[in-house]
Amino acid sequence: MAEFLVIRLGNDPEHAANWIAVDDQGTRRTPPVTGPLAEAAKDVGSRDVIVLVPATEVLSATVDIPIKGGARLRAALPFALEEQLANDVENLHFAVGERGESGLLPVSVVAREQMFGWLQVLRNAAIVATRIIPENHGLARIPGTFSMLVAEEQVMFNDGAESEFVMQGVSPSDALAMAGVLQVEAASDKKSSGHLLVYCEPGEEVRFGQDWNTLRQELTSVDINLLPDGVLPRLAVTVAAGRGVNLLQGPYGARTDYRALFEPWKYAAGLLLALLLLGFAGKGADYYRLAREQASLQEQFAAEYRQIRPDDTREIVDPQSLVAEERGRRGAPVTSDVFLPSMFELSQALQQNSAAQIEAISYRAGVVDVRLTAPDVATLDNIQRLVGAAGRFGASIQSTDQLGDKVSSRIQIREDGA
Repeated sequence: MAEFLVIRLGNDPEHAANWIAVDDQGTRRTPPVTGPLAEAAKDVGSRDVIVLVPATEVLSATVDIPIKGGARLRAALPFALEEQLANDVENLHFAVGERGESGLLPVSVVAREQMFGWLQVLRNAAIVATRIIPENHGLARIPGTFSMLVAEEQVMFNDGAESEFVMQGVSPSDALAMAGVLQVEAASDKKSSGHLLVYCEPGEEVRFGQDWNTLRQELTSVDINLLPDGVLPRLAVTVAAGRGVNLLQGPYGARTDYRALFEPWKYAAGLLLALLLLGFAGKGADYYRLAREQASLQEQFAAEYRQIRPDDTREIVDPQSLVAEERGRRGAPVTSDVFLPSMFELSQALQQNSAAQIEAISYRAGVVDVRLTAPDVATLDNIQRLVGAAGRFGASIQSTDQLGDKVSSRIQIREDGA
């Protein structure tokens, strides 16, 4: 069960605010408190903080946009709401809620300057909000029921579906007329079909007593519930259950704390880094050792070569080529590169004769002997022909023996002319 501290900011939040602790099941955990906002920080503890801001500063609307979300949706919202906006869209912040069953998307619009002011006040009080929600979203939506909260010279209303608004200095009847709930024709004796659920402070019940009697004549039913502890407890239990559009989106959204994400893995990451460093250190040490051995061998070769060819003052870069050159000069045979190229030609031949299998391979003095088995002599002939197809090597069948249903053979491969 999650607990929240719900803080309601007023018109002067630095000097006065209201707060209460509730859980997501609608249970109050503390009585409501009124005082300086800095005092609320003492009651936060391990609770997430939900901040309610004045509904008169936020436009609540719905739009019919098929775009699911992201930057495209944020770019489309100003055009969808342009008839309801009086300010430059560059100075406004748009936040969206969850799409309703009707397909309409709830949107809240507030001035960026106002958002900055609320966030600055919270920072000054050392309070970090999880959600910032317009206070009228704390009036629960009940399908098929008109809900109204009357307090502090203002009326909050929703129709249980998509419409919701807040008005100042009006009577409940005026708000319902604005919502189109009451009958237009005054002479009509027919009641409007609807149930009205009202939350109000005790003084407002007395003040609008005549209005309530009139509404009972106009509507199917009027149910009035008093708020002896003020409006905050009623609003708090609704937003703690997840209701309302969170204004902390886009540039005001929470940043991902990657440090906290990687905190449980820091020791494993440190061990992995240490292993990598040890591996690189070992490779570096091996490279250094081999480089020194190479330099030492090259010095030894150079010393020996200078004794054999004292007149050759060239820089010795490739000792192997010098040895081949010297062998050629003295008439010694120079071994050609036979083995690997011959194996390539053999593999190419075996790819086209996959039924043949190699039993053994030997190499000596430029001659490759291959013992293999094949299903028939024709396969052996085909392998012999393919090995010599490139023109560099010649293959000859040295022997064949019948082993059951297969033929065992020895093929000799050597360079042509060798």
